[in-house]
Amino acid sequence: MASSDTAVLVTVTGPDKPGVTSVLFAALSRHEVSLLDVEQVVIRGRLTLGVLLTCPNDPEDLQEELEEAMSTVGVHVDVEIDADPVGKRSLATHVVVVLGRPVTARAFSTISRELARQGANIDSIRGIADYPVTGLELQVTATDTTPDADRRLRTGLSEIAAGVGCDVAVERSGISRRSKRLIVFDVDSTLVQGEVIEMLAAKAGREDEVRAVTEAAMRGEIDFAESLTQRVEALAGLDASVIEEVGDALELTPGARTTIRTLRRLGYHCGVVSGGFRQVIDGLAHELELDFVKANTLEIIDGKLTGRVVGEVIDRAAKATALRDFAAQCGVPMEQTVAVGDGANDIDMLTAAGLGVAFNAKPALREIADTAISHPYLDAVLFMLGVTRGEIEAADAIDGGVRRVPIP
Repeated sequence: MASSDTAVLVTVTGPDKPGVTSVLFAALSRHEVSLLDVEQVVIRGRLTLGVLLTCPNDPEDLQEELEEAMSTVGVHVDVEIDADPVGKRSLATHVVVVLGRPVTARAFSTISRELARQGANIDSIRGIADYPVTGLELQVTATDTTPDADRRLRTGLSEIAAGVGCDVAVERSGISRRSKRLIVFDVDSTLVQGEVIEMLAAKAGREDEVRAVTEAAMRGEIDFAESLTQRVEALAGLDASVIEEVGDALELTPGARTTIRTLRRLGYHCGVVSGGFRQVIDGLAHELELDFVKANTLEIIDGKLTGRVVGEVIDRAAKATALRDFAAQCGVPMEQTVAVGDGANDIDMLTAAGLGVAFNAKPALREIADTAISHPYLDAVLFMLGVTRGEIEAADAIDGGVRRVPIP
């Protein structure tokens, strides 16, 4: 910027229509201006376009011509002469994703106050989803970027969000956020609805008994391996045909197919790690074209379940080991991995992952997770990863159509 040049900020607002940008820049070109920054956003057909520039000639002549030119296309222009000539836009330090159904003005006000209280400024906001939840992505600059400050920001926003019915995820911004390449899901009550072992126990008339043990294990009240032994014993004597029956009855969590389909388009390796049973979930894993499956194996002798498992028990520690093994197999650093689960036996796996997501989880898991989702739609995970609903549906449209299931 030469010493004689004047910094000018031009802001155009009005209905979005073809020709607005070309008219604006045609007028600017006649004054030999140099561009420093340009930003544009369109919300529901309303345009806001900002241009920061330097003008070597009389800026008042520029203002007069711009007002006349933009009136011909029915938009308004504001011209600020001697603007602050910031030539380089500073990079945000964090990305904050807010999900809700709905996101109320009260909720957003509460979240923005907490950001301000912690010294974080909102640089920009964009909508990333309108179905099945509303999603907003905030680019935020924090004055303190130490690990302790990050934890305070994450904890403070999570506590505030829970009180206003929203989910909030906080991640450091930059290229690392967009470099995730491997995602692993728990199965029971995460990828699928309900608990497989309870469905098997129902065949033996012992569902309530087994459910009580499952719930205690998911809360972290009893050791998972011990709980597995107790629950599998209840299956002794069942005909092995119940495995196929339960496998056929599995219901995916809403949004699960969309999530896996979209992640595969993005080049993710996708897998499951389950404290459930390989024989039950193998069919589903094949259908979803998953890359990795790790689960327990039920012992079957003479066509009957023995009430025991064979081989390695997939407990809390084994889940984290499986994630590391999967990452090693596909050459993905651990910081580029994502783990999604709901119970205490997922704690080690979520802690090991680059991003740990607690999905409708028990308190023990929510406390250690990087972020938590309390809405029953698995595709909310995509929004936490920065994928927008528009991008999902644009890709679906190319492959054959978009379908939105009505939500009661």
